[in-house]
Amino acid sequence: MAFLDNSGDIILDAVLTDLGRERLARGDGSFNIRKFGLGDDEIDYTLYRNANSSLGAHPSGSAYYDIQIMQTPILEGFSDNGGSMKSKLLSVPRTNILYLPVMQLATGSTTNGVPLYNNTYIVAVDENTQGPDTTNALDMGTSGFFHGASGFVNDNPMTVDQGLNTTAISAEVRLDSDLVETQFLVEMDNRFGYLVDENGRPAALSFLDDDNIATYSITLGTDAAFFATPFAGDLSVISPIAGPRGVRFIFKVHASLDLATSTSLFTRLGGTISTLPAASGGTVSDVKFIDSNVRITGVTTGYRINIPIRFVKSP
Repeated sequence: MAFLDNSGDIILDAVLTDLGRERLARGDGSFNIRKFGLGDDEIDYTLYRNANSSLGAHPSGSAYYDIQIMQTPILEGFSDNGGSMKSKLLSVPRTNILYLPVMQLATGSTTNGVPLYNNTYIVAVDENTQGPDTTNALDMGTSGFFHGASGFVNDNPMTVDQGLNTTAISAEVRLDSDLVETQFLVEMDNRFGYLVDENGRPAALSFLDDDNIATYSITLGTDAAFFATPFAGDLSVISPIAGPRGVRFIFKVHASLDLATSTSLFTRLGGTISTLPAASGGTVSDVKFIDSNVRITGVTTGYRINIPIRFVKSP
């Protein structure tokens, strides 16, 4: 990876996705660019120097208000789906929108969500780890701990709320239908686990790329188990979204068979920790872990949220 010098001529660096490269390699005419993505990950818009800037307007005039933005070095295009374009640009034809929807992870009793445990969610990968009738079982009653092998109904789901996070508009107002997310793309490392609903039923896999990143397309209506109702307009349901609400997305993570039956991935990609609470009291020593995340993208708005996940395995 490298930075492209953007101080002179504007550089266009286009990169194909994994699927695009696959179709190009076929040589059968199936390669036809119909969609492309634009992002602004590297751009700091506070560098725009007009009269509202803390530095004042650029001394050379309005033609130079955006000169620093235009000359910002940008990342060279790369094909890793997991790292490219975290902040995609969105075109909205309407001109009467004052606030764009966001997605918020609900954490804690004040938001009807499960609190993070030390800034992550803990997923036990096998029966020995989640117990309760084993010597090194973790205390699965700890907030932020999830059963990853069985017993899914014992856990409240991971919860993501969507809507307008502003107090300027009442939460009782319905979010405009064209701003409501009706489909989510969920991405996660297929080597570590897979997506399930709150009862442990697996979601249908949509695509698995050559980096072992699994993508699930979850749609409102056809995948009802992943959406909580009632939510929109119901103030009895506590939410981190302050204004009009769209949908509430709920899910859990099932540990992969590789993590449940082997320690090879933990050895290669993880580490050990000795501070997790034990079911018998105290802590469990030498617990193996791998840190990863689940990425959720709203198809309507392109808004994206990353949820940290730590897969753990007791000795």
